[in-house]
Amino acid sequence: MELDIVELSRLQFAMTAMYHFLFVPLTLGLSIIVAIMETVYVMTDRPIWRQMTKFWGTLFGINFVLGVATGITMEFQFGMNWSYYSHYVGDIFGAPLAVEGLMAFFLEATFVGLFFFGWDKLSKRAHLIVTWLVAIGSNFSALWILIANGWMQNPVGAEFNPMSMRMEMTSFFDVVFNEVAQAKFVHTVSAGYVTASVFVLGVSAWYLLKNRHTELARRSIAVAASFGLASALSVVILGDESGYSVTHSQKMKLAAIEGMWETLPAPASFTLVGFPDQEARETHYALHIPYVMGLIGTRSLTHEIPGIADLVKQAEDRIRSGQIAYDALMTYRANKGVVSDEVRTTFETHSKDLGFALLLKRYVDDPRQASDDQIKMAANDTVPTVWPLFWAFRLMVALGFSFIAVMAWFFWMASFRRMQFPRLALWLAVIIIPTPWLAAELGWFVAEFGRQPWTVDGVLPTALSASHLSVTDLAITLAGFVLFYTVLFVIEMGLMLKYIRKGPYMDVPESDQWQKQHRDRLSAPSPFAQPAE
Repeated sequence: MELDIVELSRLQFAMTAMYHFLFVPLTLGLSIIVAIMETVYVMTDRPIWRQMTKFWGTLFGINFVLGVATGITMEFQFGMNWSYYSHYVGDIFGAPLAVEGLMAFFLEATFVGLFFFGWDKLSKRAHLIVTWLVAIGSNFSALWILIANGWMQNPVGAEFNPMSMRMEMTSFFDVVFNEVAQAKFVHTVSAGYVTASVFVLGVSAWYLLKNRHTELARRSIAVAASFGLASALSVVILGDESGYSVTHSQKMKLAAIEGMWETLPAPASFTLVGFPDQEARETHYALHIPYVMGLIGTRSLTHEIPGIADLVKQAEDRIRSGQIAYDALMTYRANKGVVSDEVRTTFETHSKDLGFALLLKRYVDDPRQASDDQIKMAANDTVPTVWPLFWAFRLMVALGFSFIAVMAWFFWMASFRRMQFPRLALWLAVIIIPTPWLAAELGWFVAEFGRQPWTVDGVLPTALSASHLSVTDLAITLAGFVLFYTVLFVIEMGLMLKYIRKGPYMDVPESDQWQKQHRDRLSAPSPFAQPAE
């Protein structure tokens, strides 16, 4: 792959987004887990739950701060590296990001400060409200980002203005309640909950292995296992819903994920494993499960899922339709919007395919002058590289089901086996701590790489979205971002490991005293016991 300006811009944004998403899932999940723990503290008034809230809250705070730092830096790239994209769709994309800024900086940031510094200044119930507002703010912040991203996957509620040469919002309601955005939100936050649950489970298991802070660790495992089981089940169920929405909005992405080169009779089979061959357009040694893909993708027995070959033919037709729209657009521009009804009608009829005509700009300056061969090449460009999508998706799904199994086992042992965990199981919980991050990163890779060659699916090709920068500029800034983000990641890992090794150092005397009194109560003879005769 040649690293030109566009590819370097993609690499830079992908790198910063993947780095940023190392922090996001843990923030989303820990905010809820910490709020649950403090709720139990307020309900029971047991100091150990306050200690748990402060300990896990400290780890949340470290992750939160670094997540914000990486997120702010990443947002500047829209203006730096993707200036034409920002111009083209800023009217729609900017609105949810502005609301996200309000959530992040006015809700999250404000109440995060109150969470850490308000323990001795607020009542228990007031502090609990603050903690839940932090959790709500974190999750709603993610909502608006995912609404913006969902619109890029399924651009609804907007239309192209031929005079301004920009996409303009027609319905904020449609943008917010975009089926892709809503499915993506619930799926992503559930994945964050699983990430935090596995993290809490693993750290708590490590404490049990070291015979440290056992009371806190056992209770933390109970919370993590129950919350994690519900979240892991939600990830699978909501992932299915997300896949169903892709069937409607991004047929090529679905076909690439499945390595489905040809349209199969309904209901299509699911390819469990195989080796996709892009050149031969065949998946070698494929192992199929009958009917499953059709049922998942269409929820019917009669609807077909189009294969890559048919979708490429459809892309050719849309490119030719887009050429007609482009010709009408040039007439608009030449006459400053004063055009006949015929031209206006022609543009309105074909405008939905204008983006496909723009794919031709990779090969020819004027899409109207494109040859048949160039049209075929542009149509083939709509096919993303299949094998990374194919395997990334399957590894993600395999990890998702493994989380269900792990959480179900720990939930069973915590609820019905008095937390008698074998050491092997505890070591397994420690070892799998990184795996939710791997699954989350794979999910984002599938979502974003599968959208190529589009920045906004069917509307704006990636090749036209980038800023006019030099390769040197991009190489230097890419190296700078890699260095900056790596330093932040190392700092976070160092701080997290430091405080995990240090353990829950806050409220220790109060917790120990309560535990002693609790053990004494349990061991004291019952006043109702009768002496043996």
